[in-house]
Amino acid sequence: MDFHGLSIFEIGMLICFGASWPFAVVKTYKTKNGNKSMAFLNLIIVGYIFGIIHKLLYNNDIVTYLYLLNLLFVVADEYLCIRYRKKAS
Repeated sequence: MDFHGLSIFEIGMLICFGASWPFAVVKTYKTKNGNKSMAFLNLIIVGYIFGIIHKLLYNNDIVTYLYLLNLLFVVADEYLCIRYRKKAS
């Protein structure tokens, strides 16, 4: 399904994936627990970067901002994890 060049399915995927990241960041902040897989977080970050590059090169539209917003939340979560790991050691 396409809505004036915007893919409803892509938007839905990004909203569903992105909805969990703010909760993850808040949980990491509240618990001060950095015991998450850095490999997993880095893989997600790389995936969002590839998505942003694709949007910029082939179909730059408002959905690009959803990729960017999700990327920022994952980077914030990874930053907190690294910070709390350093404090624990």
